[in-house]
Amino acid sequence: MPFNSTRYRRHTIRQRLAAPAIAIGLVAYFGFHALNGELGLVGKARIEHRYAALEKELATLRAERQDLLRRVVLLRPESLDPDMIDERARLGLNLVHPQELAILRPRGNR
Repeated sequence: MPFNSTRYRRHTIRQRLAAPAIAIGLVAYFGFHALNGELGLVGKARIEHRYAALEKELATLRAERQDLLRRVVLLRPESLDPDMIDERARLGLNLVHPQELAILRPRGNR
């Protein structure tokens, strides 16, 4: 019966360090992107800052929209406001009453 022997090869230092080096590289890569990536900690702060700015802009636009809706309601036929009609007519026709004082502004300041 022949004797079976197993030969062991000695690994070089490069072969022994390859797997830990790849693992360290992967951990560093994912760690960097966890902090600085688009959805990382820094990216999250940027997103929250942008969200706050957009919320503020939305509130401003909603207030402006409410003001415009209120003015439109005043111009509807079923609820005509004489002051609003007078204002729009004066603006469109560029007219004033004889007893009123008109203050003219340059066109660029509107």
